[in-house]
Amino acid sequence: LEASPRRITARCEVFGRCGGCALQHISEEQQREIKFQTLQDNLLRIGQVSPDQWLDPMTGPVWNYRRRARLAVKDVHAKGRVLVGFRERHAPFITDMHRCEVLAEPVDAMIDPLSELIGRLSIRSRLPQVEVAVADNAIALVFRVLDTPSDDDEALLRAFGADQDVRIYLQPGGLDSIVLLYPEAPAEGLYYELPEFDVRIAFDAVGFVQVNSEINRRMVHAAVQLLDPGPTERVLDLYCGIGNFSLPLARRAGTVLGVEGDAMLVAAATANAALNGLDNASFRQADLGAIDGSEAWLRDGWDKVLLDPARSGAAEIVRDMRHIGAERIVYVSCHPGTLARDAGTLVNEHGYRCEAAGIIDMFPHTAHVESIAVFNK
Repeated sequence: LEASPRRITARCEVFGRCGGCALQHISEEQQREIKFQTLQDNLLRIGQVSPDQWLDPMTGPVWNYRRRARLAVKDVHAKGRVLVGFRERHAPFITDMHRCEVLAEPVDAMIDPLSELIGRLSIRSRLPQVEVAVADNAIALVFRVLDTPSDDDEALLRAFGADQDVRIYLQPGGLDSIVLLYPEAPAEGLYYELPEFDVRIAFDAVGFVQVNSEINRRMVHAAVQLLDPGPTERVLDLYCGIGNFSLPLARRAGTVLGVEGDAMLVAAATANAALNGLDNASFRQADLGAIDGSEAWLRDGWDKVLLDPARSGAAEIVRDMRHIGAERIVYVSCHPGTLARDAGTLVNEHGYRCEAAGIIDMFPHTAHVESIAVFNK
């Protein structure tokens, strides 16, 4: 009914319609305050936990930060063009947009060129999405194709790759069907670097990586610093993915074991350890949502644990934390509710103290709350 004094003018022209951002009408400082209050309330109300110390918010770029995205595509005859972008906020339609303020450069300005390219293809109505991955060394676009592109289509796609200096992939089926169309033989795979730890991490064009590269570097630095592994200590990295935390930890610790449920991620993490010459980091596959405490690797004498679970949290592994017996735990969370639940178990049932907690501003202008917490026996 009446604008708050704290309300600001959103930078994006499709704010309010696009479902990609919900908080652009609020200053970055106020967004972080809202997220801090969300974390604080969840820890207190759900977990009955109050940290000894609140960490300063972990901040970074607030525009052009998103290096991974899935762009929806639809040929809309009524508009006379192919729409490329994110879904609308309260509808399944694709937002009629021309650029994106949060996508990493130069993909932020590639919406219209993609629309024009797809509009020239014979399969324009059979191409539902484009996945974007911005690595340190290249940009990858993965075109999901429901019909086989014609020779002319492939020529147009290759020309677009050459003109925009991007790698073009086609995905006719599942993830195992992805093939590189342009260039024919790139010099090296996609990767990002963590210079502080002299680590290079290779990843697939549609593989999971943290969306905000600068915040990821700061988050890894903070996690390693807070966990503080010594040169003879044994560290367990649970939900390790492709080694985003495991490999930097291995530069400081004596031994690191990464555990992940996805066999492809375990293979990628193992390859990344070899790529970086780290023989003190190993990886194994295990469904961390189905453990029962009898697993031998749980009882191998771990000094410290890092947790980075999905939104559902780490209830099962936290329940069995007594079998691990680690003195110190760093928990990186993408959902404050499940973090609070698990923190309550650690503090109120297993004798840990919540030493510190704070927010990580991984997704500016969205309501997503990323956070980190530290627990000591």
